[in-house]
Amino acid sequence: MSSIITNASAMTALSSLNKTNKALDQTQNRISTGYRVATAEDNAAYWSIATTMRSDNSALSTVKDALDLGGATIDVAYTGVNSAIDLVKEIKSKLVAARQPGVDRSKVQAEVSQLQLQLKSVADSSVFSGENWLSVNSGVAGYNDTKSIVSSFGRTGATISIQTISISIAAMKLYDGNDQSGILDTADTTANGGIAYSVATLDISTLTDSANDLADLEQMIGWVDTALGNMTTAAADVGAVKKRISLQSDFVSSLMNALDRGISTLVDADMTEESTKLQALQVQQQLGVQSLSIANQNSQNILALFKG
Repeated sequence: MSSIITNASAMTALSSLNKTNKALDQTQNRISTGYRVATAEDNAAYWSIATTMRSDNSALSTVKDALDLGGATIDVAYTGVNSAIDLVKEIKSKLVAARQPGVDRSKVQAEVSQLQLQLKSVADSSVFSGENWLSVNSGVAGYNDTKSIVSSFGRTGATISIQTISISIAAMKLYDGNDQSGILDTADTTANGGIAYSVATLDISTLTDSANDLADLEQMIGWVDTALGNMTTAAADVGAVKKRISLQSDFVSSLMNALDRGISTLVDADMTEESTKLQALQVQQQLGVQSLSIANQNSQNILALFKG
């Protein structure tokens, strides 16, 4: 039945065109933003998951920064310990040379004194971001000989966990301004002369070729050698932690990339699919406009029936 009140064909064509326009707007929005799920309105569940994952990824970025900062601090300490080891080797060599009877030990001591000053300079200069792990003062308020570096951020349901890498500097410190308990300023006393000394303070300028003085000198050489062994152990421990931090930093980077891929799977638009859909919808839109135009002409056809 033809009616000038209700144009069913036009209504159908208009409804179809509106659906096409809505789908076309959605597709164009996905292409312009690059997201299949840009807001909670698009897909509340996926949007919520992606938002949480983005937040966690941001936290992991902070963790990586903390690892990089901690790694740099450890690298400075490691460099300082290695430099100090070389200097202590030199002191040990000078003392061994001074064991030879007839050697002018005051001249040897002049060289040793310069090496001792350089050791202190190396320890005091091994600072990064206000942290010095080689030259400390354990008497300062708030001092803690265990340093922590944030190493990971995890989530299980609504529960989050933050893990750290702990580093003890008690066996690494070379100087302690509070109680002289560092590797280089820990004191010993000679068995014969009763002279208190440390690697940082030993003085052989007054020692003679007497049996007692030579025994004391050998004791000093042994003490320096012990310090050298402790420093080597400290350097090995620092190197192991340095390697662990490097591995953890690489893992966090890989984890961040994996989260990015996961978020992409949930919310990113497939541009190949969307571009194909866009072309199809544009054709449907053109056909819908044409169909509506034809349906609207039906009323004009009815008017022609009344013309003589």
